[in-house]
Parts: sequence; C-alpha cells; structure tokens
Amino acid sequence: MKEKTMEFLKKNTMLIALILVMLLFHGLIVAGGKGSLFAPRNITNLIAQNAYVIILATGMLLCILTGGNIDLSIGSMVCLVAAIGATLIVRMHVNIYLGIAACILAGIALGAWQAFWIAYVRIPPFIVTLSGMLAFRGLALVLLGGQTISPIPAGFTRYFGSFIAGTGDPQTKLTTSLVVGVVVCAVIVLATFYARIGKIRKNYGVDSIVSFMARLVVICAVIMGAFYSFGRDRGIPVVLILLGVVVLAYYYYTSKTVPGRYLYAMGGNEKAAKLSGVNTNGVMFFAYANMGFLAAIAALVCLARFNSSFPDMGRNYELDAIGACFIGGASAYGGVGTVGGALIGTIFMGVLNNGMSILGVDQNYQQAVKGAVLLAAVIWDVVSKKRKNAA
Repeated sequence: MKEKTMEFLKKNTMLIALILVMLLFHGLIVAGGKGSLFAPRNITNLIAQNAYVIILATGMLLCILTGGNIDLSIGSMVCLVAAIGATLIVRMHVNIYLGIAACILAGIALGAWQAFWIAYVRIPPFIVTLSGMLAFRGLALVLLGGQTISPIPAGFTRYFGSFIAGTGDPQTKLTTSLVVGVVVCAVIVLATFYARIGKIRKNYGVDSIVSFMARLVVICAVIMGAFYSFGRDRGIPVVLILLGVVVLAYYYYTSKTVPGRYLYAMGGNEKAAKLSGVNTNGVMFFAYANMGFLAAIAALVCLARFNSSFPDMGRNYELDAIGACFIGGASAYGGVGTVGGALIGTIFMGVLNNGMSILGVDQNYQQAVKGAVLLAAVIWDVVSKKRKNAA
C-alpha cells in the first residue's frame, strides 16, 4: 500500500502541488477580504491571461524534447507577427481572413528560417534563437514605427476574444456552459476508458482501478467547476476551443504517433536515434518550424486580447513558456515531458501570477517567486535523474 501511494505521489507531484497552491492562495485571499481565487471572473481571467503561454509552451516542449533545446525568439516572433497582422488588417484594410493567413505563413517562415540553421547547419539553437530574438524585435519596431496600432476590428477579435452565449440571459449562459462541460467530461471519460482497455489487451502496465477512477473524478470535477464559473461570468471563452484543439492535437502527436516518438528518441540519445534510422535533422527542423507556427497562433490571440499591436508585445513570453515546461516536468536534458505537464505548469504559473496580483504583491517580488519556483523545478529534475542513475 505504501509503495502504491508513493508511486501515485510521484506520478502526480505537480498536480498535487497545483491544488495545494490554489488552496493556499484561496485561503490568503479570503482571509485578506479580497474575494476568492475561484470567483468566476478570476477563472475566466486565468484562461484569457495564460492562453498564449499554453500555446507557446506546447511548442516549446517539442524543442526541449529534442535534447533540452529552447527557443529564445518566440516573444519577438509574437511581436513581429502581430505587427504584420495589425499593419495588414488595420492600416491596409486587408480582408481579415487573408490577414490571419498571412500571419500564420509569416510565423511558419520565421520558424523555418531558424530551423534550417539549427537542423542542417548545426548552429546551436541558443545562438540562432538569440539572434532571432534581436532581429525579429528590431523588424517589429521598424514595422510599427515605434507606435501602437489599434483598435483591431471586431470581426477579428470575435474569433479569439469573444464568448459563447456571452450575450444571452444568465440562465441560458449557465445552462450552455454546463451542457458543454458535461459533453467534454463524457468524451474524456470514454477516451480514457478506451485507452485503458487497449493497454490491458496488449498486456501493458496500468494504474490500479482506484487510482484510475480517482484521477478521472478529480479531472471531471475541475472541468465542471471551470465551466460553471464560465456560465456565472461571461460565457465560455472562444479561445478555450482553440486551446483545446492545440493541446489535444499535440498530445496525440507526441504520444500516439511515430514521428512524435522520434522527438523522445532524439532527446534520449540523438546518435542512437540516428543509427536507428531516425531523420534527426528533419525532427529538429520540424520542432523549430512548428514553434514559428504556434508563435503566430499566439500572436493572433494576443492581438485580440490587447486589441492592439505595440512595440513591447511579447516581452519575456519565451521565459513564461520555458518555465511552464520545466515546472510541468520536462527534463532539462531532453527526452522527458508531456503536453499535459506543460499545461499543468502553465496553470501553476498563472495561479501564482493571479494570486499574487490579487493579494497586491509587488511585481518585483512576483518575478523573484517565479524564478525561485523555476529553479526548484529544475533542481528536482536534476536530483531525481541522479538518484535514478545511481540506483
């Protein structure tokens, strides 16, 4: 029994830590008479404020998996793509859909440019993306002329910043949100049971039925609580649909496809993967070109959220994404990490930011706390790996 408990705690360390941190901040906020961390408006804000981090962390995870590599340019890339989008849509009055397509193509081109030098010329990713961070920011400043471009047309923002049933009466809003929440829970339960049955048929190891059911109950309770909050506030954020598509698509890619497993193989031992027939250059190229694509998606989300494009957009976004991945369990050496872990890491960082902001903690102290949490996560990874190798 003790061994099973320890195994459960190891597998769900960050999830448990997230729950404890949420309860801690909730208690402090209530005690301070500043409302509740779980207030509907705070839950909606948590999604809106961290949507770009979830998207960027998903792409960053793929880079980290290849061997602990990172992309320092994504914040500047977001700024440049947003500047391109705002220039086309606001200043040049280009069709919204053409503007969105141009932004996505621009992001892919920027990512592919860096990916070529990293994958085929074998310049270290740190150097290439550091160069990109400076160059892309400079190009964005030139394009913006040092000025803010706003407002963004409502036809654009409704795809990334509006709410489902947001204009309906309160009862319709709540009912719609709860029905969608039930459907999401049903899909997750069915998919999880199907995956478990498949593993049993193939004689793979699975968690005990108690642990399995407990995890499902917690997940469904969290989902229903979130959708209840949406129904009590402004409705379901449209950006949540985009996040769901991104998270599910990359979860499936990394865990259920052969090319996705190549990322882990390369991170585990690149030379061995290459000798096994894996096109390691192609895997590296995909990881960084894909990062450009997701940076473009994040830029579109930021355009809608801020209703403008400005010179300082994207500042330190790369640090948020990197931190979310490592806090979520990605290894600093590569080859270890999951999309689900990156999602938990993002929510963890978001709860820290939101909780400390509500409590009125100084911004400088917030940065110090986030830095300490990131360092603790990396120390945990390094120490755990050393213990595993020693055993």
